[in-house]
Amino acid sequence: MTPEVLAALMFLGVFAGIFLGFPIAFTLAGVSIIVGYIGLGNIVFPMAGYQINTVLGEFAYIAVPLFVFMGCMLERSGVADAAFGALSQWLGKVRGGLGIATVILCMVFAACVGILGASVATIGLLALKPMIERGYDKGLATGVVAAGGSLGVLLPPSIVLILFGQAAKVTVTKLFIAAIIPGLLLGLFYAVYVGLIGYFKEGAVPKIDETGETRRKYSLRQGISAFLPFAILISMVVGVIFFGIAAPTEVAAFGALGSVVIAAGHKKCSIRVFREAAISALAVSSMVIFIAIGASVFTSVFFRIDGASVLRKAIEGVGLGPSGVFALFLISVFVLGIFIDWLGVTMILIPIFMPMLAEFGFDPLIVSITVLVLLQTSFLTPPFAQAILYVMGVAPPEVHIGEAYRGALPFIFIQIAVVLICIFFPSAVTFLPDLMFKPW
Repeated sequence: MTPEVLAALMFLGVFAGIFLGFPIAFTLAGVSIIVGYIGLGNIVFPMAGYQINTVLGEFAYIAVPLFVFMGCMLERSGVADAAFGALSQWLGKVRGGLGIATVILCMVFAACVGILGASVATIGLLALKPMIERGYDKGLATGVVAAGGSLGVLLPPSIVLILFGQAAKVTVTKLFIAAIIPGLLLGLFYAVYVGLIGYFKEGAVPKIDETGETRRKYSLRQGISAFLPFAILISMVVGVIFFGIAAPTEVAAFGALGSVVIAAGHKKCSIRVFREAAISALAVSSMVIFIAIGASVFTSVFFRIDGASVLRKAIEGVGLGPSGVFALFLISVFVLGIFIDWLGVTMILIPIFMPMLAEFGFDPLIVSITVLVLLQTSFLTPPFAQAILYVMGVAPPEVHIGEAYRGALPFIFIQIAVVLICIFFPSAVTFLPDLMFKPW
């Protein structure tokens, strides 16, 4: 059987399996082994075993369960509730203030969590009902929560950055630092949009937030003590990486310990909370590692059947230059992100396109951050739209999913705008890494 047919079978098999609802990890591995057996014979089995051993022996993956535990601990202990209450009170007299407070909390809390489902669900429980009760448009409220909660997979520390770095062969430390400015730009543009939309669309936000309805009044000292631990934890985690004191794996252990200390400081670190956080971390980490194994087997078989050469010849046959290949890559990321999750997009496309773009002279770091920002759209674009589905899981019954999709649309345009900034102003990506690695 020719390499062209085998490569086509692999892609068709993976897409069919995913659309039929099979877990992506077992779809990637199963299709790869079946097609590999057809094209290569029995050698595919030791190949798969070798890839499993390689993934399980990868030191960088140790950071995954530690960062996940950090997020789960902060979520389960409920320490974000006071932080949101203080923020909403401080910004209550600003038009759209509660929405802006939601974005700020998303940037801090979601960055600490680094897990899409945990951050979106937690922020949704804290902020969605109060926004709707105070007169915010339902679509805007769900869009703020979905888009803001998704920032956790871009802002460091994030397991997405770790897995992406492994797939793209880019230093995870550089990815952590390079993602800061684009991530902050997204959060800033979200907040600006929430602050301005009330002036252009009647009824989108209330004229003045009803801060008197908050369940608790916070003094300045109480508000700072509620919000400061999150800011300190994320600043120390990112700072330790930025100044080269420790690698992301060691920092993950520090972050996990810090989350326990924060929970204990709020008197929320019980045996039950600790056990639930550990079990959640085990479940999420196991899922991530299984997907990494399946993707590694897929990549190994795809290259062994000469699939990369087939794809390269197909792209070259179309006559695309370097910029055309890059554009095709971004379009493929956006389109696949509509139908499958970010990890599937990463593991399928990165090993194929990144070597080609590197040969064309593209900076792998700039390409990686541009793709990571573009992957933010995959959380909001239907029908997959993970963030929207998580929001609907905690939304009041009067919120319709159509309103959530409508509310997410402006945030998708904002994400695409930041993608364009990364492309046409690459210093937004490279400034901090260049500063970090600059010889003093």
